[in-house]
Amino acid sequence: MTTTLARSRRRLHREGVIFSGISWKNYERIGRIFWNRPIRITYDRGQMEIMTTSNEHERIKHLVRRLLDVLVEELNIEICGAGSMTFKRQTLKKGLEPDECYWIQHEPIVRGRMDYDIERDPPPDLVLEVEISRSVLNRLGIYAALGVPEIWRFNRKLLKVCRLVDGAYQVVDRSLAFPFLNPAAILSFLNQQPPCGEIALSKAFREWVRGQQASGWPNGGV
Repeated sequence: MTTTLARSRRRLHREGVIFSGISWKNYERIGRIFWNRPIRITYDRGQMEIMTTSNEHERIKHLVRRLLDVLVEELNIEICGAGSMTFKRQTLKKGLEPDECYWIQHEPIVRGRMDYDIERDPPPDLVLEVEISRSVLNRLGIYAALGVPEIWRFNRKLLKVCRLVDGAYQVVDRSLAFPFLNPAAILSFLNQQPPCGEIALSKAFREWVRGQQASGWPNGGV
């Protein structure tokens, strides 16, 4: 496998390296080799990007996951999360790992299932992309090809909700998965100053959710 990568054309960028001329077979082999490593592999029709992620990147996705866990618990919404599992389709020659992914509307279909098959089962309803460590390849195009209906894109001070419309993503002001929630509300907790500990953050967010629920979510919580 080292020989395969050495022979392929490669291009370095700030966050990782892109290899060209990688076959689907070799992409799958490389994925098996690095399956338990803290890296992201993105594949798009022969181009393969290998990236590492920063501490800031991992911390942000962890905090978003923690807040979403509080939200769905308080609202009694069943959710199925699968973290950074690999999604790939050989027919499209595309594959990638999200930062976080969730089935919400389609949770009953995948509940308890350990044999997920993207050729048979629905894509996740919501994907989180933390764009601190930014990909050079078109990850949004891959998600669109896979049929993911909603992406939350976080880039330090911005949280954009993107909805799949006619094969492309458009920025919208409300989530499909949580239409009552303005994502700016989550952003305000992530950017609290001075920063607080995770337990304190979770408690504050839980109290806020309860207050919003009691008042009927005016203005989406903002």
